[in-house]
Amino acid sequence: MRALVVRHEHVTEPGEVGARLTEHGYDLTVLTVVPQSRHHAPDVPFDFPDADDWDLIVSLGAPWSVYDEDAIGSWIGGELALLRKAHHLGVPVLGICFGAQALTTALGGSVEASPRPEIGWVEVETDDPRLVGRGPWFQWHHDRCLLPPGAVEVARNPVCAQAFRAGRSLGVQFHPEITTGTVRGWLDNGGAEQCVRHGVDPEELLARSRALEPAARAGARRLVDGFLDQVASAAG
Repeated sequence: MRALVVRHEHVTEPGEVGARLTEHGYDLTVLTVVPQSRHHAPDVPFDFPDADDWDLIVSLGAPWSVYDEDAIGSWIGGELALLRKAHHLGVPVLGICFGAQALTTALGGSVEASPRPEIGWVEVETDDPRLVGRGPWFQWHHDRCLLPPGAVEVARNPVCAQAFRAGRSLGVQFHPEITTGTVRGWLDNGGAEQCVRHGVDPEELLARSRALEPAARAGARRLVDGFLDQVASAAG
């Protein structure tokens, strides 16, 4: 089974999600859209592969906004087309943070600035703990999804919808893939300054991430299992 992982920038890795998919027998192909040299100028040319070449697609997070095409350039249109076609073909998509916002947009919803950023470990209210547990889940976002027609909200908190189902796809606003190494990478690439602006201590965030790593790994495994068992395998 072939899984495409869309990595929008050079720091984020498939992490715990990728590891669990591999355990389920998926062969991961990771494509990086924006190379390290263009991290601060992400409007690069990029051609996405065809959706029907894959058994599953994962779209990871990004430090930009889906709707800010002036900053990220025309590649977002290619990704939306990929996710839209995948949905119509019944190819399961797992959208994470920016990936969930891209999935939302591709299916006719929209994305807007959230009332406040969320940075850190947050519990959520869930309608289906077998699919999306309460957490805590790692969050780092400043936008939120306004869900597309037909999507079913699965989890939420006072800031935004935290998870939704749409056909054989699942979007989550949090980061089940997270590892301490990825947190450190985000902090080193401008995230520390962003934390300070929003009253978050970067070193405390890193220390809590390290302490919660075993629980985060277990949560990611359960979420991937639930996604494959309950969502990706659903009747079309």
